[in-house]
Amino acid sequence: PLIIRALRFYGIYEPPYLKQKELKIPNCPTLNIQIKGYKYPLLESYQSFIHKLAKALNVTVEDSFPFPHAEFKIKRFKRGTAVVDAEYQLKIYERDVQISNVSSIKYPIFIRLLEATLPEGVSLCIDQYDPVLQKNRLIPNKELLDIKSDLNELLESKNK
Repeated sequence: PLIIRALRFYGIYEPPYLKQKELKIPNCPTLNIQIKGYKYPLLESYQSFIHKLAKALNVTVEDSFPFPHAEFKIKRFKRGTAVVDAEYQLKIYERDVQISNVSSIKYPIFIRLLEATLPEGVSLCIDQYDPVLQKNRLIPNKELLDIKSDLNELLESKNK
């Protein structure tokens, strides 16, 4: 039998400019997802959905926290008069979720999924994380502030 063996004694030459590094997909900075609504349980469940969605898309959830609720007193007047027809007490609740490690490819998909699943009566705002938010979320303790002011007055009177 005739056996033909082909031996290859040469290599493939590839110029160095063809061996460029793979393009790195840029990541977005730390983002703050702010959700506001009138029903607190609805916000809680939507926040847990955001956590699950972030986990599925391999996005890191840095922190999530509530803000103090804002109370509004709304009066509805009778037409053409100053007589109050109805009075409403509204509370607006807010929760924030900080996410990071979002690639620029996953970012629009993540936002579109959040918009598509947004419950009725809940508003969504996504922007870059601002450290000032940490200060806004704390509720000032009135007793502690009063004690500090009393202490400052005592120290001032003692120094005089």
